[in-house]
Amino acid sequence: MDLHQRYPGLDDLKRRAKRRLPRFVWDYLDSGTGAEQARARNRTALDRIRFLPSVLHGPMEPDLSTVFLGMAQALPFGIAPVGMSGLIWPGAEAALARSAAAAGIPFCLSTVASRSPEDLAPHLGKDAWFQLYPPKDEGIRADLLARARDAGFRTLVLTVDVPAASRRERQTRSGLTQPPRLTPRLLAQIAIRPAWALGMARQGMPHMRTLDRYISGAQKNLPPTAHVGYLLRTSPDWDYVDWLRRNWDGPFVVKGVLRAQDAKRMEEAGADAVWISNHGGRQFDGCPAAIEVLPEIREAVRIPLVFDSGIEGGLDIIRALALGADFVMLGRACHYALAALGADGPAHLTDILAKDMQANMSQLGTPDLAALKALKPWPPAAG
Repeated sequence: MDLHQRYPGLDDLKRRAKRRLPRFVWDYLDSGTGAEQARARNRTALDRIRFLPSVLHGPMEPDLSTVFLGMAQALPFGIAPVGMSGLIWPGAEAALARSAAAAGIPFCLSTVASRSPEDLAPHLGKDAWFQLYPPKDEGIRADLLARARDAGFRTLVLTVDVPAASRRERQTRSGLTQPPRLTPRLLAQIAIRPAWALGMARQGMPHMRTLDRYISGAQKNLPPTAHVGYLLRTSPDWDYVDWLRRNWDGPFVVKGVLRAQDAKRMEEAGADAVWISNHGGRQFDGCPAAIEVLPEIREAVRIPLVFDSGIEGGLDIIRALALGADFVMLGRACHYALAALGADGPAHLTDILAKDMQANMSQLGTPDLAALKALKPWPPAAG
């Protein structure tokens, strides 16, 4: 089967994923918070970014390789962390890690994934990232860093835009609770999705394995959009950032930034990169699209910038790189692909994105990513 004939774009994978997932799982993956306006705003803002094609450049095979945080990368994008990936598709974290390793791109594991750093160690490639949801207890914090380092994770990512559980209304309406409980309503949804159900029967219902050694006793009155990780978590401050910088000897990235002044202070605190993100519209519905603040943050700092939020194709990656990002990460998209095609999905998505980038870069007359960064959006800014 030629996957490019049947599933030429992310929309095709997304439609198939929706048909294969129970409704509560689909809503967990696809939903934003509030009225989901921030989620929609990400798409609208990206669509407003246009460029003038450039002609008569002769044959061109654009080079997508780059160097990011001291590591040669085959492509300028990677796989972003998603909490409880194993709920979205059985064995998700291992499948995504293997796909990233094969493609030569980064894979980032969440603290609240359904697999632990130790579980993922055999599947990691050369550039694995660990996303830290910040534990309050310093002993737990130090232990998590040691576990991540020992398992082969090179880059630490501190997520700072989740001070409290967001109100994801669509997710709540779907009937998903924390921890997941198989109510009659959810069982009815599972019954009509046999591929997901069979895979989950083999794997077992997922839970946050990384946190097993730190959690004892039952969860206490957590809201449905919170999870067991909130029993350990704190809302970090600048002292927390300083502690992590002192205690992690690899690249250190701070994720979830929308203000230029915050990014500048993170640069001064020793962050190796800042990750521009509005959490895909899943945390605060009143924020701007992440792409709208990217140019201002690019002007404010010299360190590399990672970007996510709303990326749905190679052209979107080009838009982010042209506006100042050095690297792009995708979360939802990779999980749509996995749910659509199983273990073959992420590799197919990577191929879609790379081919889409090369086709569009040829239209723009940009032979490599350095030339791409010199692009100016159309129409030109006034003045």
